[in-house]
Amino acid sequence: MALVDVADLAIEFPLYHHNARSLKQRILASSPLRLKKDEDNRIVVAALRDLTFRIGNGERVALVGPNGAGKTTLLRTIAGVYEPVAGTLRVEGEIGSLIDPAAGMDPLLTGRENVVLRALYRGLTEADGRALADEVAGFAGLGEFFEVPIRGYSAGMSVRLSFAMATAMTPAILLMDEWFLAGDSDFMKKAETRLSKLVTDAEILIIATHDMTIVRKWCTRAIRLEGGRILADGTVDEVLGAETVT
Repeated sequence: MALVDVADLAIEFPLYHHNARSLKQRILASSPLRLKKDEDNRIVVAALRDLTFRIGNGERVALVGPNGAGKTTLLRTIAGVYEPVAGTLRVEGEIGSLIDPAAGMDPLLTGRENVVLRALYRGLTEADGRALADEVAGFAGLGEFFEVPIRGYSAGMSVRLSFAMATAMTPAILLMDEWFLAGDSDFMKKAETRLSKLVTDAEILIIATHDMTIVRKWCTRAIRLEGGRILADGTVDEVLGAETVT
């Protein structure tokens, strides 16, 4: 059973380039809510503050709110990219991320080599990795370019490979930063079908988006963030009733 359990979570980012004492004072005076000094006397941005929620098996959750609210930061924290400075985060179930599908790819390796390495990283055997690479190759439709270093790919080819890799295995917990679709019209038709199946098969979906059409179509719950804090958490209809950001 998949689970994301968060209690009193806080994320802070130091602003290392703000070192002058007078500048610190001006920053703190003008932005008292999200900028503060930490125990080492550094200026830090309070990206997330005092978040508490629990997402269980079968839930489809949208993170909504204005730019800078903390939606992507929260996704990356759940994915393990950022470490909380306070509170607890418990995740049960394998995570699959469409936050940055191209993250971790080595431009000096071929498309096939990148897929096999991604498979090994996720605990598959080398044989399973080779089989997965064949499946990705068929979906991405890169032909002979699948066997050359990806640093020579066009933007469209990179999108095809990234999407095919990111959606080749269904995770227990699927994290998405906006609804990920790109490429030419023929590829987008395939991608829409594949992405819909991935979302349906995942035990938990958490998506950060400004597209309320996506929220109403796919989600059963919404969490509204603003200023790094939760302002509302409930059904989609309950939260979107007061939602003004699109």
